[in-house]
Formats: sequence, C-alpha cells, structure tokens
Amino acid sequence: MNDLISIIMPSYNTSKFIKESIDSVVAQTYQNWELIIIDDHSTDDSNSIIGSYRDSRIRLLKNEKNLGAALSRNYGLREARGKYITFIDSDDIWKKEKLEKQIKFIKDNNYAFVYCDYRICINGNWENVIRTAPNRINKRKIMNYCYFSTITVMYDYEKVGLIQVADLKKNNDYAMWIQALSNVVGYRQPECLAYYIKHENSISSGSKFKLIKHHYIMWNKGFNKNRFVSIVLTLNNIIHGIVKKIFYKKRFKGE
Repeated sequence: MNDLISIIMPSYNTSKFIKESIDSVVAQTYQNWELIIIDDHSTDDSNSIIGSYRDSRIRLLKNEKNLGAALSRNYGLREARGKYITFIDSDDIWKKEKLEKQIKFIKDNNYAFVYCDYRICINGNWENVIRTAPNRINKRKIMNYCYFSTITVMYDYEKVGLIQVADLKKNNDYAMWIQALSNVVGYRQPECLAYYIKHENSISSGSKFKLIKHHYIMWNKGFNKNRFVSIVLTLNNIIHGIVKKIFYKKRFKGE
C-alpha cells in the first residue's frame, strides 16, 4: 500500500481557489503522492501561492503560453512517475481519506480503473444530493455519456497506459475516459470522496447549446468521426445525459 500516486492538477488564474485544493491534497491520510501542477501561463498570483508550499512532493510545471486544460493534462501525464494516476482541478477538493480509500479499493479488487461518488457546490450552494454512476462502465457505456467527474478517478498506469488527447477546449476529460476505457473496465466505488466546486467563471459553465456543440466537436475533431456519426453520437450523449441526471444520484443525508 505504499505505491506512488501521481496527482494531475492543471491551473490557470485560480488564485482564489487553488490553496484550498492543494490543502486538500496535503491533508490526505495516504502520503506517498506527487502533486503535478501544470500552470497554463497564469497572469494572477497562482504561482506565488503554489511556491509558498515547502513540500518536495509538489512539482510545478509551466506552459510557455496558454494551451488549455487538455494539453496541460497531457503534459502532466507525460511527467507522472506514479503507478497510479488521479486528478484534481485547481478549484475542487477531496476528502482527506480519498487516496487511502481509493488505492485500497483498486488494489483489493485488482481493478485497473475506478471512480467514486461526489457532491457539487454551485456558487457556494451545496446540492442536497450525491452524484453516483453505474457500478460498471466499459467502452460501450462510456461512449453513451461521461457518468463520473474527473476528480473521482484513479487508475493503474501499468494497465491503462499513457493517455494523450486532442486539443479540445471542453470535454477533454471525457475524451480521456473514452481512451482509457477502450481496453479496461471501470468500477464505481460507492463512497462520496470528492467535491466538485462550480463557480461563475468555471470552465464547465455555459449554455446548453454550447455544451452540446462541444460534444459534437469532441467526436468530430477529437476522434475523427465524420459529421453524421458525430451527430448520432452527440444525440446519444444528450439522451443518456438526461438519464444520468434522473437516476444517478442519491439524497445527501449529512456526514
């Protein structure tokens, strides 16, 4: 239970939030990790905040120009040294037992890829539900929809391999999971271990039309599908996205 875990965190102008995210990593009960922060040419004082941590496990990589989350994660993944890979965005947080519980779950069951439940906070207001997912997701199912959040994932690098995705401004995390689950199966860990923080300037914000458009772009540009196939796959995403919102949640009862 002492394998190195590489944590990938892209960062761009998140000085208001990044300290809380880093603190949630430093507070982990499992301590053999490296936090790889990829600064995407920030213009605020994010780097000063990162530099205030005197922890050799925290590695700061810098893009020479703004590249976006997809290429930043690609860079971090190429630099990762851990047997296990996990992700946290620079405005999200984990429970302190997240790494300890997740590495135990993946090892005890000899899984290659796992994801846990999570809660969402929108502009300071917490949803009264916990977001869940199917208990098992294979290649066919992940193509239906991205059922889990990036910050809930852990996978075995030796089994999944190096993930590198196209330069997608949105849905690049979804593209990662489609690639990862092409050869392995993912399993749900039915515990809420992560908190997804949404705010007004969040990259995940935007109109429903724009979100649908980016699903199409992912299939068309990210996976080189022709126009007809991309439209069909996007419509399929919309249908299963509605199913997810209805069925894959449970009431939060307090902790």
